[in-house]
Amino acid sequence: MFLALREMRRTKARFGLVVAAVALLVFLIFIQLTLQNGLLTAFVGAIRNQSAPVLVYSVDGRRNLQGSVITPPLEAAITAVPEVGRAGRIGEGTFTATVDGDLADVALVGYEAEGLGSPTALTAGRFPERDGEVVANEADADLGLGLGDTVALEPGGLELTVVGQAEDINLQVTPTLFTTYDTYVAAVRSVNPDARDPLPNAIALTPAEGVTPDQLSAAVNAADPEADALPRAAAADETPGVAQVRQSFQVIFLLYALVVPLVTGLFFLIITFQKANALTLLRAVGAPARRLVAALLVQVVIVMAAGIALGTALYAPLSVQRVGSIPLRFETRAVVVWTVVLMLLGVLSSLFSARRVLRIDPVEATTGAGVQV
Repeated sequence: MFLALREMRRTKARFGLVVAAVALLVFLIFIQLTLQNGLLTAFVGAIRNQSAPVLVYSVDGRRNLQGSVITPPLEAAITAVPEVGRAGRIGEGTFTATVDGDLADVALVGYEAEGLGSPTALTAGRFPERDGEVVANEADADLGLGLGDTVALEPGGLELTVVGQAEDINLQVTPTLFTTYDTYVAAVRSVNPDARDPLPNAIALTPAEGVTPDQLSAAVNAADPEADALPRAAAADETPGVAQVRQSFQVIFLLYALVVPLVTGLFFLIITFQKANALTLLRAVGAPARRLVAALLVQVVIVMAAGIALGTALYAPLSVQRVGSIPLRFETRAVVVWTVVLMLLGVLSSLFSARRVLRIDPVEATTGAGVQV
C-alpha cells in the first residue's frame, strides 16, 4: 500500500491521465445505456406499463399496435377461449392536437375497462371516469400535458383534459394519452366525421383463475390462426424495431467493455516495463514479489475506482435531462452492475503486468536485465 501510494504521488500527471481516460469511457457507457433505456421506454413504454397481462394482435399487424386490426369474427374467437378471464378492446391512433398553444402529434390509447389496457399505476391524479378525460405521461407535463391541462384534437376540436399522470407510458416516441374506449371512438369521429366506428387494434385479456399469461397466450393462438397473443413483456420486447435497437447498443457496450481493460492493462504494462530496474532492485534487496504485485493491484483498484467515480459524477447531471422527446433518468442498477464489471475487467487486465513482476529474478540486479518478457 505504501509503495503504491508513494509512486502515485510522485507521478500524479501520469496516473491522472489514465483516471481521466477511464472516467470518459465510463461516462460514455452510462450515457449510452441511459439513451438506450430512454429510447426503448419512449418507444414501447405504453405497452410495457399497461395493465393487461396478455395482448392479442392480428397476425397481419406484425405485433405493431397501430397496424393491427381485430375483426368481429376474430374478436369473437378470442373471447370464446375458456382460459380467458376478462377481455376488453384497445384502440390506438396518432392525432394532431393543440398542446400548449402549438400543434403537436399525440398518441391516444383507448381501453374499455380499468385493468384491461389502462396504465398499471398512477403517480398523480386519477383514472378517467367521464368522456374527454385522459391520463398523460408525467414526464410530458412541461410540454403542456400536466394535471388540469387541456388539449384539443385537430380538426374537430375535441377537448381532452388531463386528470391523471403515469410513469413511462409513451408510445412510438410520441406523447401518449390513455383514455376510455368511448373517448377514443369519439376522437376518431371528431377528426373524420364520415368514418365508421373504428375496429379495435388489440384485445386485452386477463387469464381465468389458475391460468398463467403464457398458457392463455398459447390457448388463444391455438384457437384461431389469425390471432397473435403475447404476454405483456413479450408484446413490448417483440414490437418491431425494439430488438434492432438493443442489438445496436449491445455492440457499442461490447466495444466499450473491451476498450476499458485495454486502456488500463496497457497503461500498467508500460509502467511495469518503465520501472523494470527499480522493481528488480527491490527484489534484490528482499522485497517479496507478492508485495510488489499487491502494490500494483492497489494502484489498479484506485485508478478504476477514481475513474468510475469521476465518470459517474459527470453522468449524474446529464442523466435527468431530456433529449428531444425522450426523457432520461439516472440508471442506478446499471451503474452498480457496470461498476462491478469494469472493476473486474480492470483487475484482470493488470494480470499481465503482475505476471511480469512475478518473473523478476533478483540476480538480474547485477546485470540490469530488468523485467523479462
